[in-house]
Amino acid sequence: MRVERGALDGVLLFIPAQHHDDRGFFTRTFDAAVAEKHGLNPAAFIQDSQSRSRKGTIRALHGRSGKGEAKLVRCARGAVHDVLVDARPSSPTFGRQMTTVLDDELFAHLYVPPGLLHGYQALTDQADVCYRIDREHDPAEDIAVRYDDPDLAIAWPLPVTAISERDLAARSWAEVRRRLLASP
Repeated sequence: MRVERGALDGVLLFIPAQHHDDRGFFTRTFDAAVAEKHGLNPAAFIQDSQSRSRKGTIRALHGRSGKGEAKLVRCARGAVHDVLVDARPSSPTFGRQMTTVLDDELFAHLYVPPGLLHGYQALTDQADVCYRIDREHDPAEDIAVRYDDPDLAIAWPLPVTAISERDLAARSWAEVRRRLLASP
């Protein structure tokens, strides 16, 4: 398994080796020893979730206040345009964003450290995204920023076909940024 550092502080991309033959392929999508070697505690991930989206759907931009939430994210079926925004005021990459494609060909796991906003757009007719999360979900800690915020100017690759009411009602990056900077 190869590990690459992302453009944002603390982000890692775990890229597994694939073994192909006439039956298809085999790949180990996660390896606890490799994660530990790169500073992660695999036992800390206590919830697994999965979403299915149709082409053009955007699920974004979500994060958590308080201690934040670490995630391991991968696309098990199809492909997604994955977006991270650094919402950690003390980070050297605060306010910057990073994009990558996650798909069912490379099977990469994206490690998202606590304090980042995360979202994605489905690039294929169907895209299944799997998450491993290190904390129980507490809706009182949810942070959401509009997917089309002009200050972030995220370049979503496809026209939007579906987005939740919650995401449409999300706050601006300027408002969330002010709150984050004002927090102790």
